Amino acid sequence: MPEKKRKPRRKRVAQWAPTSKGLSPLLQKVYRRLYTRYGPQGWWPGDGPFDVVVGAILTQSAAWTNVERGIASLKKADCWSWQAIYSRPVNDLAAIIRSCGYFNAKARKLKAFAQHVVDLYGGELATMLDQELPKLREELLSIHGIGEETADDILVYAAEKPSFVIDSYTRRILQRMELIPQKKAVTYQACQALFQQNLPRDPALFNEYHALLDHHAKEVCVKKTPNCQVCCINDVCATGLAI
Repeated sequence: MPEKKRKPRRKRVAQWAPTSKGLSPLLQKVYRRLYTRYGPQGWWPGDGPFDVVVGAILTQSAAWTNVERGIASLKKADCWSWQAIYSRPVNDLAAIIRSCGYFNAKARKLKAFAQHVVDLYGGELATMLDQELPKLREELLSIHGIGEETADDILVYAAEKPSFVIDSYTRRILQRMELIPQKKAVTYQACQALFQQNLPRDPALFNEYHALLDHHAKEVCVKKTPNCQVCCINDVCATGLAI
């Protein structure tokens, strides 16, 4: 009986991981420069953890101005508590937050989060957020519609826990500084480790640093043509030094 040919094994693509824990001086310098240039950012806009969680869900793929309109609509509709959101039909929620884009999906996400808080914590978000970081992060990720970026937004800005937020703006700056490769896939965890292995685990620092990076990416390190001439970190950035 002829021997069966074995299928060739696929080569595993090695995922990028931070190779140095000696980036602390550079990352701290970048933080100081950005803070000196832009000042405190005052994130997160809102009056407390409830506002942060709702905003973190609504801001997914949406401009903050549209989120503000959605929040105003929720308040006007007397839908500004977990119990109120939990009680509303998804279709009603979708109509209320229409300004935020992807309103049907976001209505389901809001409803899922509200159900989680009401069913498990009697509507007391503070009780949920009082858990240790690893357990709380795992729980957040188990809720429909909560990915890593949204979970870390909630951890840093609502629960005041040190879990650095990674978004497309942060990745853009890291790539232009050549702290992460541009052409290799870099996981969320690897980007996060770059900060968390090289900075004090301070939620206030992570809060401000993330906000400053976003501000810088929107104002100077823009997507198509970065304005390197006026960049306050151009002397420590590979892209800035190349000009």
